[in-house]
Amino acid sequence: MGKTHPIVVLTALDLEYQAVREHLADARLHRHPQGTRFEVGRLARGRCRVALAHVGVGNQSAAVLAERAIAEFTPAALLFVGVAGALHRHIALGDVVVATHVYAFHGATNDDEGLWGRPRTWPLSHRADQIARHLYRTRSWARPSVEAESLPQVHFGPIAAGEVVLNSTVSALARLLHERYNDALAIEMEGAGASQAGLLNDSLPVVVVRGISDHADGTKELTDRQLWQQRAVANAAAFAAALAEELSTDIGRVDAAEPRIGRTPIMQTPHQNIRIIASEGAQVGAQTGVVHGDVHIGVAGERARVDLPTALLRFRARLDDARTAGDVDAETYAAAEAELREADKALQADSPATRGALLMALKKVRGLVGDVADLAAKIGMVIMLAQGVS
Repeated sequence: MGKTHPIVVLTALDLEYQAVREHLADARLHRHPQGTRFEVGRLARGRCRVALAHVGVGNQSAAVLAERAIAEFTPAALLFVGVAGALHRHIALGDVVVATHVYAFHGATNDDEGLWGRPRTWPLSHRADQIARHLYRTRSWARPSVEAESLPQVHFGPIAAGEVVLNSTVSALARLLHERYNDALAIEMEGAGASQAGLLNDSLPVVVVRGISDHADGTKELTDRQLWQQRAVANAAAFAAALAEELSTDIGRVDAAEPRIGRTPIMQTPHQNIRIIASEGAQVGAQTGVVHGDVHIGVAGERARVDLPTALLRFRARLDDARTAGDVDAETYAAAEAELREADKALQADSPATRGALLMALKKVRGLVGDVADLAAKIGMVIMLAQGVS
């Protein structure tokens, strides 16, 4: 797959998996050596790559397969999408809950004096929280078939993750949740495992998105017969798809902005022309820092100025050679070509509004071909030229 940094989406139930899959285009089977089957595709209404898997019910399987997915795909973020039971009556059937915290409420110590809670808690990352709230405020996650005014409510708050299906308001578990976790909006069975896997992988952002299919109050059989699971998870999947696209785009913008954050440009002379010379066939990579003035690329004794369109053409030719030689697989090649076409469109438009899109597309190409040193060096040079244009 190359370094595409997709968004991993995990589900526990088949109907949840199917609801997310409806948002994918060109989904392809990806087999893990240990037997796990992922489907990898792009969002039908965006460009984000998504790796989708069914992990089964429970925090243990969620943790194991989340770890497996993270190791396999090196994602930018992980989303767990499914249904849940609401713990408060103001949350309606079909509403969406985004977990700001995940409580693993089953951790406890039991002695002669009673049960003493020892919960684990995982907070949502600030960036993911901000993106999710912005989607809700702007109502930009609406599906084509749903008017923005008729969208279900999106609630932000803690979610309780345990190992049982709660369907009572008077059971011992219901009383425990009311007494010690009464700010939890909903209850489910996988969020803690997925969150722990993210924590153990350099605090990878993990977002739990749930559609409310019952009120955990003894009416679950009735609401299931009324197909609230299908309706609720359709809402959760729509919100998760929009969130995945925004997370992917935002991470690209952060990457594009990195050279401007707290760094001093290496080249301080604004009118100095820069020549990068390779002698005796040596390869020259991208030069670090902010480069002012012209950039010249050539062999010793040659002074040929290279503009951005020419550099793009040369990179494309080298990409074709790498595909023919087998250095780049068909999927990575197709993804890189798609991003290069976006770069061409942005370059032809040549407006301030499209220059950010140009850089973003080129940086995505760099992520795709980063394993091939020669291609990485050449696309780095193209990006440096594009930054000069911007």
